Amino acid sequence: MTAKIGLFTGTFDPLTNGHLDIIERASQHFDQLYVGIFKNDQKNPLFSTDKRLKMIEEAVNTLPQASTIKVIQHDRDLTVNIAKKLGVTALVRSLRNAQDLEYEKNMFYFNMEMTGIETVFFLAKPALEPINSTRMRELHAFGQDVSQWLPENVAHELRKLYEKK
Repeated sequence: MTAKIGLFTGTFDPLTNGHLDIIERASQHFDQLYVGIFKNDQKNPLFSTDKRLKMIEEAVNTLPQASTIKVIQHDRDLTVNIAKKLGVTALVRSLRNAQDLEYEKNMFYFNMEMTGIETVFFLAKPALEPINSTRMRELHAFGQDVSQWLPENVAHELRKLYEKK
């Protein structure tokens, strides 16, 4: 029987409880789940790629399926190319709203055409729908406590980052 291998990618800057929920839920459906941090300079990340990798690894280690989750990073490559190299059987994507669906439908088309790799969509839990990394950065920059929407270790690192400024 072929192993089921998933790949969930993003910038995760910062990792939110919504991301962690998708990672936890997706990991229950795969023998191996890769969480891929992909460098995207256009997004002007708060945290370095290395720092995000460490924070995600720490947050993932609290999950029951931690042993089946591996965090990876790549600076410059298409997700589908990395997926092929890793033997991925399905790409994992999350949907919070209709905007996400429209974007992901387009990506699904090209990913399927280029590789034939299936995409599996996980809907955000209603309580987590409004949460996104951009909003977390913005609210925190204006002095708001966003710790309720972030894993504890990530909230701690975000506070440290802004204390330095």
